[in-house]
Amino acid sequence: MTDLDQLTQSLAGNLRRLRAERGLTLEALAARAGISRSMLIQIEQARTNPSVGTVVKVGDALGVSVTTLLDTQPRPTVRLFTAEQTVRLWHTEAGSHSTLLAGTEAPGPLELWRWRLMPGEGHEADAHPHGTTELIHVVEGELTLRVDEEDQPVPAGASAAFESHVPHGYHNRGAEPVELIMAVVVPPAPG
Repeated sequence: MTDLDQLTQSLAGNLRRLRAERGLTLEALAARAGISRSMLIQIEQARTNPSVGTVVKVGDALGVSVTTLLDTQPRPTVRLFTAEQTVRLWHTEAGSHSTLLAGTEAPGPLELWRWRLMPGEGHEADAHPHGTTELIHVVEGELTLRVDEEDQPVPAGASAAFESHVPHGYHNRGAEPVELIMAVVVPPAPG
């Protein structure tokens, strides 16, 4: 089984389990996530490799992190996330990418990410559920953070915090790569 097959199987099983634990029908979860019922069926049956955006929407609708949706092992009291367990969720041919480093569920989803943006590249994100907060620390380069159509430069060594329930994006408008660490806190799903 390939790593992608294992992730697809884990996603399918975790989605079925979490949906059942919350007493949600396929229709109810699809409506919460803003995706089709048929897409949820395909994910639960491990017949598709959904986009990052779809996985994030499902996680947000369930009130869990992407890490929890992709988790392949039962959780011990202390969870160690080795370099081999990180998940690269998107990348470009030029070398930009985001890597999910770790995540937890207490009291709501909390994710730790490492991003690299090559010169001239960026990534646009959909609005997250109301109450979601992101904390970013730029390690290298200068990030242009776009929140609700307003740009904010964040130089190396600086950090930024913002509520991400509005459209937002991360851009490298400089000549050198941008390296950043990001934490995302999502409020627990109602009910």
